[in-house]
Amino acid sequence: MRIVLLIFLGSVGQWITAIAQDSVRVIDNVTVRSKIRYHETITPQTLKGEDLEKVNAHTVADALRFMSGVQLKDYGGIGGLKTVNLRSLGSQHVGIYYDGIELGNAQNGVIDLGQFSLDNIEEVSVYQGQRSAIMQTASDFANAGSVYIKTTSHLGKRSKSERGNKATKCHYLKTKIQSGSSNLLRLSALFESNINKNLLLSANAECLSTNGKYAFRYRRRNHDGSIAYDTTATRQNGDVQALRVEVNLYGNIVNGHWQAKAYTYHSSRGIPGAIVNNVWRRGERQSDDNTFVQGTWQKDVNPIYTLRAMAKYANYRTHYLNKDTTQMMVDNTYRQQEVYLSLVNVFEIAPWWSVSLSDDMRWNYLDADMPLFVHPTRWSILSSLATAMDLNKVQLQGSIVFSQYLDKTQSGLQKQSINSWTPALFASYRPFDYVQLSGFIKKSYRMPTFNDLYYTNIGNAFLRPESAIQYDLGVRVFGKAKLGFNGNEALTGSLEAHIYHNSVHDKIVAYPKGQQFRWTMLNLGRVHIDGIDVQAQESWRVMKNLRLSSRLQYTYQRARDVTDKTTSYYGDQIPYTPWHSGSATLMADYKAWDLAYNFVYTGERYCQQENILYNHVEPWYTSDIHLSWRHTFDRTICKATLEVNNLFDQQYDVIINYPMPGRNFNVTIQCEF
Repeated sequence: MRIVLLIFLGSVGQWITAIAQDSVRVIDNVTVRSKIRYHETITPQTLKGEDLEKVNAHTVADALRFMSGVQLKDYGGIGGLKTVNLRSLGSQHVGIYYDGIELGNAQNGVIDLGQFSLDNIEEVSVYQGQRSAIMQTASDFANAGSVYIKTTSHLGKRSKSERGNKATKCHYLKTKIQSGSSNLLRLSALFESNINKNLLLSANAECLSTNGKYAFRYRRRNHDGSIAYDTTATRQNGDVQALRVEVNLYGNIVNGHWQAKAYTYHSSRGIPGAIVNNVWRRGERQSDDNTFVQGTWQKDVNPIYTLRAMAKYANYRTHYLNKDTTQMMVDNTYRQQEVYLSLVNVFEIAPWWSVSLSDDMRWNYLDADMPLFVHPTRWSILSSLATAMDLNKVQLQGSIVFSQYLDKTQSGLQKQSINSWTPALFASYRPFDYVQLSGFIKKSYRMPTFNDLYYTNIGNAFLRPESAIQYDLGVRVFGKAKLGFNGNEALTGSLEAHIYHNSVHDKIVAYPKGQQFRWTMLNLGRVHIDGIDVQAQESWRVMKNLRLSSRLQYTYQRARDVTDKTTSYYGDQIPYTPWHSGSATLMADYKAWDLAYNFVYTGERYCQQENILYNHVEPWYTSDIHLSWRHTFDRTICKATLEVNNLFDQQYDVIINYPMPGRNFNVTIQCEF
């Protein structure tokens, strides 16, 4: 109704203008029809626009630190692996979507979010359970949680009249240079141009260079509390040289649109290994050559039927080299290929009722030059049936996913086809305009990865698939008020809280085994996770040129291993899950100046299954400052930014024995033409 009203008001405005300019005209009645929008039943956590810049975030991993219910694993510095975990379900349960299509890694199921810069990103969203919209792929419905990354299109936000037509072209160019600690140099450029009124080109390139060195303090205690080691040293082997290029085409068709993307990422890096017993590992190197092409096509075929088709081909090459003389020499190359096809059909049975039918097919192949490698191939077929109802104050969504997996190896070993059914039910209710109650129950399922099953000397072919059941109840309060001496200053804000319980069966956990690239695989059995997520944000325009805003989030989580009562760690908190964590961002905008303070806290936790003193990991916190100044020269907008990260030089490990950087600085100059 809101969309119809806006279109109606716009039509009335144009009609009134025509009357004023020409003369009185009599027109027939006009009926305006608008397709139902596919609303999300549960609101996600989102960071977008300038807020992404103000939280001192340069990669997707940095941005996720400010989301509740999120655990980020960081193996040290720019070169360290960075993975995300939602509500302790494990990184492999999280779907990472780049412009609507999932990023895959059948080798270990982990996406390194440190590789994805925010330079051309408009929005990062986190969904617990799943993205609760009706138009999505079967894999969307299958995941236990999702992170959505949306690239920006500055010209795409403008109307067609602003962008021009075939005879008039519009262009947009943004350049950025960043320099900072650890000899950091980051250069990037984003160019956009409307080829014609229905076709937009966007190209982005970024290069990064850093030696990755930073000072840290290494201190460890004996069982009796005495100091075993207390050393100040410089982190080595964290250098990175990376190049990323991305090209997008956005097109409009009759009653629809399409997007095509080509992406390539190349890097050479040292792997900053674990610091153990005063041994500074410097022998591990890794190079990545990742390329994929993908496309999305969507059309309203008729008033009740919408079709979306997606396709992707990815080719990933990883070269891992370990020259550490204290360990086994390794020089391996891995090649991974993926083909993905998806078809989504949405039927609008009634203005308040929609049904979707989605089918996904994914083919994965892994090749390596390791001795005795089995060269696995996996076929994954997923089909989903979902329905959504919008009953004014009540919104409902239900779905069921059928998954089928078939693995084959070059040696002739064929695993039995594994099937699963995973249902989900989401609901929300608005008793008042400013209050939303929501909840969901969902079952999810994931197959062991190729590394889990087949990695030479590490893989465990007898690993069982992992399943999880999630329960969630939440409340969201939001609104807008007029404050100030003249009553014109607006205060907007929201407060949201969720309580949840997750039950994980046959949980698979991966730990670094001395070397970051290699893993030890375990089936923990059963894990019970209980938690509370709280998020609050507000924005207050105190006066004409001054706006204050804040974002706060807190997570309490109790994640217990309840597999076997006879074990010493029965009922203990699972590794690297803190009981308490949170973040706060305070921002002030005054004329051309922006100031932001960011605080991130992670409480005590344990690095192994047994919650004993030897495995205890101290809590840590960081404080960051962001100050920027913007000025317009004719039509060019220039912006200078100063960042001070870890302001109080906190010495901490996210992962034990992987020390993080202390106080560091970044200076950025950005120009938009």
